[in-house]
Amino acid sequence: MNKLLSGAVAAFSLAASTALAADEVTLQLKWVGQAQFAGYFVAEAKGFYDEEGLDVTIKPGGPDIAPEQVIAGGGADVITTWMAAGLAARERGVPLVNIAQPFKTGGLQVNCLKSTGVETPEDFPGRTMGVWFFGNEYPFYAWMASLGIETDGADDNGVTVLKQAFSADPLIQGQADCISTMTYNEYRQILQAGITPEELVTFNYLQMGFGMLEDGLYVMEDNLSDPEFADKMERFVRASMKGWKYAAENQEEAAEIVLEFDETGAQELDHQVYMMGEVAKLIEGSDGALDPADYDQTVKTLLSAVSAENPAITKEPDGAWTHQITDAALN
Repeated sequence: MNKLLSGAVAAFSLAASTALAADEVTLQLKWVGQAQFAGYFVAEAKGFYDEEGLDVTIKPGGPDIAPEQVIAGGGADVITTWMAAGLAARERGVPLVNIAQPFKTGGLQVNCLKSTGVETPEDFPGRTMGVWFFGNEYPFYAWMASLGIETDGADDNGVTVLKQAFSADPLIQGQADCISTMTYNEYRQILQAGITPEELVTFNYLQMGFGMLEDGLYVMEDNLSDPEFADKMERFVRASMKGWKYAAENQEEAAEIVLEFDETGAQELDHQVYMMGEVAKLIEGSDGALDPADYDQTVKTLLSAVSAENPAITKEPDGAWTHQITDAALN
């Protein structure tokens, strides 16, 4: 009996010391908890972070939360954000560095109703177009600049920009001729409202050559010189990519896990299953390491959108990404 008790005490002590030794990591998401971030929720639920000796806190985002501001204020160790927002923040004094890029391609597009008379970009002048801001507007302005279309709505030669909330309502309710959508979210909202694909014209930013990297992992540059922090990030990225792989291969289970982390109670299983299926297409082909060619495309797009009205960046960034973490985590 004494031996059994001793063994139990020893086991308990080992478990306690392991728990105490877990390194804390706080992840700030770009948006609310949904399948867009399934890899991180799965990594937490399946114990992948535990296996790496990490105690990870996942903080949901929202319309009033800017991940770049959160990490600059010390509220997170690592954030998910779009590269446009990350590079814009870097140029403005928040030294963010991309350490991993789970999303290989982006899901941003524009949907227009054919009934408004829009079928090609030549039909845009005089129209109202819904645009997301908070760093999501830069592909739009780059595209309009390439078309020579003004965005102040001053006359019939330009477009009127509607600052769009993160929903498809402006198109559904007739407030805009075209709106911004994500392949995995708002596009389905349009279809659920009874509008068929045949009634829509879709313009995909990637296909038009104005794609930008979405949902990368970013940290503060100074932290990377700390070996302990770098080690934590290596383990975090390794476990996160394991979570993404599992999510892509087990999409319905991943959607169910997302719901377990939904504190709002607003998410629905069928929509999360749909979203997971679409998100899986965006991470396909990525091992988590940033492709420099994709980075160059993003920078090219941002620089083509330079203007006094909406500059994202005004010069070629320096030191904005690194393979330091992924080289150690994935090889």
